[in-house]
Amino acid sequence: MIEATSCGGVVIFRGKILLLYKNYRNKYEGWVLPKGTVEEGEEYKETAIREVREETSVKANIIKYVGKSQYSFSTPLDTVVKDVHWYLMMSDSYYSKPQREEYFMDSGYYKYHEAYHMLKFSNEKQILEKAYNEYLYLKKSNLWGNRKYF
Repeated sequence: MIEATSCGGVVIFRGKILLLYKNYRNKYEGWVLPKGTVEEGEEYKETAIREVREETSVKANIIKYVGKSQYSFSTPLDTVVKDVHWYLMMSDSYYSKPQREEYFMDSGYYKYHEAYHMLKFSNEKQILEKAYNEYLYLKKSNLWGNRKYF
């Protein structure tokens, strides 16, 4: 068994959520949240910011930590157990460009109910729900976009 750690973001701009569409030689297709592997010496927050930028070209700021998801998958040699640490993040535009080298074919911002139904994985749906509820709370409290969160 191999243990791996990734970090990612639920990126929001004007109430819409950033998603990526992955298509790997037609073996895997689906809409996902941006995330990736922690590099040696890197803090989780740094990984989340870097991975969002690499996969989507979006410069996003972390607002707060929203939780961890865990899943496992099999490779020909072993089983990988992966922890993913998630952050609520804010960007400053609708611009995004999917990273083709990682087989991302499309990216964009979607309304919550659209994003929820588009996401392929149930653990990402749960994180989206938690992050979006936090976003709504911060917005209602006039704290969304407040510089104290940076």
